[in-house]
Amino acid sequence: MTEAHVTDGCAELVCSNSFRSDDAETNAVGLLHAEMRRCGSLIMASGDDNQVPAGGALAVDRVGFSDAVTAALDAHPLITIDRAEVAGLPPDDWKSVIVATGPLTSPVLSEAVHALTGEDSLAFFDAIAPIVHKESLDFSKVWFQSRYDKPGPGGTGADYINCPLDKAQYEAFIDALTAGDTTEFRDWEKNTPYFDGCLPIEVMAARGRETLRHGPMKPVGLTNPHDPDVKPYAVVQLRQDNALGTLYNMVGFQTKLRYGAQAEIFRAIPGLENAEFARLGGLHRNTFLNSPRLLTGDLKLKAAPRLRFAGQITGVEGYVESAAIGLLAGRFAAAEATGAAIVPPPQTTALGALIAHITGGHITDDKSSRSFQPMNVNFGLFPSIEVPKTPGVRLRGKDKARAKKRAISQRALADLDTWLGLRAAAE
Repeated sequence: MTEAHVTDGCAELVCSNSFRSDDAETNAVGLLHAEMRRCGSLIMASGDDNQVPAGGALAVDRVGFSDAVTAALDAHPLITIDRAEVAGLPPDDWKSVIVATGPLTSPVLSEAVHALTGEDSLAFFDAIAPIVHKESLDFSKVWFQSRYDKPGPGGTGADYINCPLDKAQYEAFIDALTAGDTTEFRDWEKNTPYFDGCLPIEVMAARGRETLRHGPMKPVGLTNPHDPDVKPYAVVQLRQDNALGTLYNMVGFQTKLRYGAQAEIFRAIPGLENAEFARLGGLHRNTFLNSPRLLTGDLKLKAAPRLRFAGQITGVEGYVESAAIGLLAGRFAAAEATGAAIVPPPQTTALGALIAHITGGHITDDKSSRSFQPMNVNFGLFPSIEVPKTPGVRLRGKDKARAKKRAISQRALADLDTWLGLRAAAE
């Protein structure tokens, strides 16, 4: 047992009973639902069988859902459930292993992984900065530039998106931060330290009104091309977060503000008025791998290839995403056992976009960088697509965004069918 679980059932939902949106046309997690159903997911089948009313979301009776998953596993002739703890790594004679642990991975297992990899296994309060969709930013107010135009390794000298604040805007921002509603730690979380002294931005703001202006919001070395004669009083910088260049994270903006407060406060920053967030900030105890460095494309640990990892420990966020990585790990292991080729799903699919992000799509700076953080599935992880044009129709704003999401979803399901061989079989 852990501090969070209360039953011995499989797939116990320890937090929300919602799998979030079931809209497979314009919502990335809904698309992931659809793809997992096509792959025969036990989790999705059990969720569908135990659905409770929740509007456009898929919410489940948590007891019925867990009972259904447990019953299916108990009844399977090739599955044995042993509830004893495996202390540390599995025995050496276990040649094909999937380690699927969550945010409360036991210390002894975390330490064993650390000994294998030399990387911190990251059991701490991970301070997560918000991530925004680049296309939702107002480029009439923001601009690309690195401080002093320094290119850095692999850079161009214009590697950050900069959002300028004058003194009045900065003062109002500090007031909002220090007054914002924050989340509370649970009792069993309270003694876990911040990682590397990575303080929430509202804690830094409370230490002095000028702290942020001399920290992550310092305006030095930057010139606003929209108003070159006026020096910004403070600047919020956004750094590219994925290889596709569709997502940018707010540098130094890790926070434990509640989601509603975050959206309101951060959209007051010039250029972010209409920002769409791929992920809002957070601060909680977690254990996850630095997967882009440690895992191969088929989820094997580079330092010990007999081990695959799945679930939340791989750096995905959410029930559905964790189950999706488990589904892929199982398929990869089965393919290897039968001598079949291991072919990851295309990055144009939700499954492919998710696994590509955690095994290589995320940008890491250097050996000491720990910028990789857990991520929900979102359309910013998919390769871009051009919306087919209709004569006489010009899409703008939200209509254009919805059309783009539909196009991504249609492409994803078609490519998934090809990956699964369904289209060829139908023909």
